[in-house]
Amino acid sequence: MQVITADQVGPLIPDHATIFLGGLAVTSLPEEILQGLERHFLATGHPQMVSTWACGAVGNSGEAGMKHFAHKGMIKRVIAGHFGQTGKEMMKMVFDGEVEAYNFPQGSLSHLTRQIANKSPGLLTQVGLGTFVDPRYEGGKMNAASTEDLVKAVEFDGQEWLFYRSPKIDVAIIRGTVCDENGNLTLDKEGVLLEQLSIAQAAKRWGGVVICQVEQIVQAGSLHPKAVKVPGFLVDYVVVAKPENHMQTIATQYNPALCGNIRVPLGHLEPMPLDERKVIARRAAMEVRPGAITNLGIGIPAGIPTVAAEEGVSDLLKLSIESGVNGGVPAQLGDFGLAYNAESIIEQSFQFDFYDGGGLSASFLGLAQVDHHGNVNVSKFSGRPVGCGGFINITRSTPNLVFCGSFTAGGVELKIGGGRLEIVKEGRNKKFIDRVEQVTFNGHDAALRQQNVIFITERAVFHLRPEGLELTEIAPDIDLERDVLAHMAFKPIMKDVKIMDPGIFSETWGGLAAAVNAH
Repeated sequence: MQVITADQVGPLIPDHATIFLGGLAVTSLPEEILQGLERHFLATGHPQMVSTWACGAVGNSGEAGMKHFAHKGMIKRVIAGHFGQTGKEMMKMVFDGEVEAYNFPQGSLSHLTRQIANKSPGLLTQVGLGTFVDPRYEGGKMNAASTEDLVKAVEFDGQEWLFYRSPKIDVAIIRGTVCDENGNLTLDKEGVLLEQLSIAQAAKRWGGVVICQVEQIVQAGSLHPKAVKVPGFLVDYVVVAKPENHMQTIATQYNPALCGNIRVPLGHLEPMPLDERKVIARRAAMEVRPGAITNLGIGIPAGIPTVAAEEGVSDLLKLSIESGVNGGVPAQLGDFGLAYNAESIIEQSFQFDFYDGGGLSASFLGLAQVDHHGNVNVSKFSGRPVGCGGFINITRSTPNLVFCGSFTAGGVELKIGGGRLEIVKEGRNKKFIDRVEQVTFNGHDAALRQQNVIFITERAVFHLRPEGLELTEIAPDIDLERDVLAHMAFKPIMKDVKIMDPGIFSETWGGLAAAVNAH
């Protein structure tokens, strides 16, 4: 192992190299190294035409992460589980077709790192069948510049599968907390473990180079062997980072409660304001099963623990996050992907083993577009790639799915209180449309496989049936035709439309415990 500066990284990476990046948003992101790599390219024009792989989004939508690759001539291809944090410069290159871009499920990419490492030809999975990842749809291609087929539909043992072939990895760039003089790496202050070990092993399988960013270097032999998550014989070069380039999350420099080093009282959770997000979170929380292993997505679903705490039923929740975190209370906004007082933190690929194997009982996820088949799009809008993240893995194998989101978008104004909902100003954009722009979740396939799927908005609740969406509930005191059907591009099935619990539209509720225990 050799200690170098970030400005010495560039000469180690050849033109046309394939680089696998560790990190999720800013969590475990080797930002110091990426800054040095960018400076080298701007000074010398090298490395040229590199390809990058990452299991999730890389960056903070601003100054960190993939922004450092967003130079014409520097990057040829970007493959990632999510594009939402890659920054406006990289997003523009993708949108304009200046770089090849592919989006694959976060869990499948995480699993692929292990297949590369063990010399498997690739990953065989049913995750992604019937979605935009399926080559019979789009093959994960995010623009017209992406012409190579990186995933194939195959038949094996009488069933349909998707096959992702293992790429050759030239360089792995990962991050840890501390390494010793022999390169042994710990992740003590990282909020998640991700797949740092598998990425390093994947590069070594091809005789590649492993470069690691750390906070500090300690004497050889001073680390407990069980604390070492990446053995030193896998690490070639180490860069010691400045604190500002070694953030724990987008929002936090370091909080020991987010990595399990301390436990904190959870009474600090402030009640949500009474708005449409709280109404949706309340109605969604009514679908929680006591003790059932439950995944929460970003956005409105992340408010469910706050509602549960306010209602005094937090002890009934058993929560899990795809990043590998289990138990505790999931953090929100810039700390998403971590949790306060987690009970366990495992590698992301093993978490997705559990998810893909049907280990979750339920998942609560966001929605952006829904069509009459129950197809959901959360990954691409007006040609702008956002990406699927772990959404496709989770929705494929989880028996109970609850999609949460506002009924319309773009300037909607609501008045909520006293058990009533009043629509003051309607949103400009419909969410329940004739055809989604991209299929991130295949509703028809889910119905055939008998998944229980519910769509919850502030004014209407729908259930997925084999023949399409059925409207089952509407908010109290709204007009069905004027406030619901007039803002849908299709007419839902309607048999027995009930009124949503007026209590969830009140300042205080108190009805969640009874609703949850009724399951």
